[in-house]
Amino acid sequence: MNVIYVDELFFLNALTDYLLLLSCARLRGKALRRGRFAAAAALGGAYAVFAAIPPLSFLLSLAVKALVSLLMAWIAFGAPPELWRGWGCFLALSSAFAGAVYGISLLSGAEGRGTVSGAPLKTLVLSFGLCYAAVRLFFGRFLRRRERCIVEARIELCGKAAVVRALRDTGNALFDPLSGSRILLAEPVSLGSLFSPPLAFPLPDDPAACFRALSSHPVLSRRLRLVGFSAVGTKRGLLVCFRPDSVTVEGTEEPYLVAFSPTPLGDGEYAALV
Repeated sequence: MNVIYVDELFFLNALTDYLLLLSCARLRGKALRRGRFAAAAALGGAYAVFAAIPPLSFLLSLAVKALVSLLMAWIAFGAPPELWRGWGCFLALSSAFAGAVYGISLLSGAEGRGTVSGAPLKTLVLSFGLCYAAVRLFFGRFLRRRERCIVEARIELCGKAAVVRALRDTGNALFDPLSGSRILLAEPVSLGSLFSPPLAFPLPDDPAACFRALSSHPVLSRRLRLVGFSAVGTKRGLLVCFRPDSVTVEGTEEPYLVAFSPTPLGDGEYAALV
């Protein structure tokens, strides 16, 4: 008779679900909402525990599995359209991972242990690594194509809003080391509707002068910060950033700082990078 320990079953499945959700976000170039991922993973772990109880075996039905996975995706990724995209990615990655666990278990001679709860840790780690590498390899072209995806970003500040066309650049690794928030880089002229009186300051290629000039602005005075960055041709630079009330990208509100770009972006095709 197999003995199943509730704590091991919960934490193993929760950890697996968390890593799968985290991988989905990384593969799709989305913000890493670790708190939401942890909550969704906890639901997955609890489901695994209840589904292992014999009187509740109906929980193993395909319909219930689909419903639970949809609820997990909603917790992790939010409302549509991100819900459907995140759910599809989660199902695809989960299926690939489960298949890898089963295949490696059979190849190792552990018949009947082709499940997450029955597989040894070494098998799980190897399966997850192979699964992630395969998805990255086969979907690499699709992911690179997303790097040129133009989206709308809505920035709100003190009751005012600016909608800018932004390039979703998965190579953009800018973030604020203090808060962990990602940084949206925008041309100053594209943000004009946010400020009254209008901004009047030196070009952002002189960050110190720009910061001093903006420090006296009634809206920005307590929202400014300087963030260091490096890029091609710039080993050490500074970006002048401000904290908006909210930033919504493709209908999903995400934690961003907004930085004034020191150079033009996109030649009119787009005015920001996310």
